[in-house]
Amino acid sequence: MHEEINIAIVDDQNLFRQSMAMLINHIDNFKLVAECAGGQPLLDMLADGNLKVNVAIIDMDMPGMNGIELNKLLQKQHPDIKVIILSVHVNEILVTQMINAGAASYLAKNCDKDELILAVNTVNKTGFYFNADALKAIRKSGNHKIPAIDVLNNLPVSLSEREIQVLQLVCKEYSNAEIGAELYLSARTVEGHRVRIISKINCRNTAGMVLFAIKNGLCEILP
Repeated sequence: MHEEINIAIVDDQNLFRQSMAMLINHIDNFKLVAECAGGQPLLDMLADGNLKVNVAIIDMDMPGMNGIELNKLLQKQHPDIKVIILSVHVNEILVTQMINAGAASYLAKNCDKDELILAVNTVNKTGFYFNADALKAIRKSGNHKIPAIDVLNNLPVSLSEREIQVLQLVCKEYSNAEIGAELYLSARTVEGHRVRIISKINCRNTAGMVLFAIKNGLCEILP
């Protein structure tokens, strides 16, 4: 049984938003806590301090405050909220831009309900979900193939062998406790490695770590 996940939806298209709300309300471990036609209403509700959101599903293309701007504000003001971007546009520039900006996942608006459910559960658990389209865009944005033997010499930042081991296990969706068991480290030590990796590669969260690893040939995630 999955833990209960508090979900907010932000989409200016009424029928799409209402249909998604109905879907979420029918999933056992999903709890719809906010349904907004724009970004500012969600920010206002969060500012009150009474709304707890685990995952926010945000439309990229909205009048006024678009998904790019809303994601930026959420990362700054409410970094614990995992953001899933929905867009009719799936290309390498937008995908990598949004993940670099802190989004945990990027889905096409015409994805099916099973994938959305999987994305929400996975993002809530591991901090990222990249499907085949997103992975293809990320690899394409890297714009190069690095032979495995030369990977370490071609990294744009210097990571220790231990940090690379931790990063590769993060890509496999291991928790801190699971990484610790694999590497004979405490969960606290693993968290310290994660913090240093995030600082070194200048990303925001787990999704950014995985993005860096894929683009630099440190791991291969199969959709």
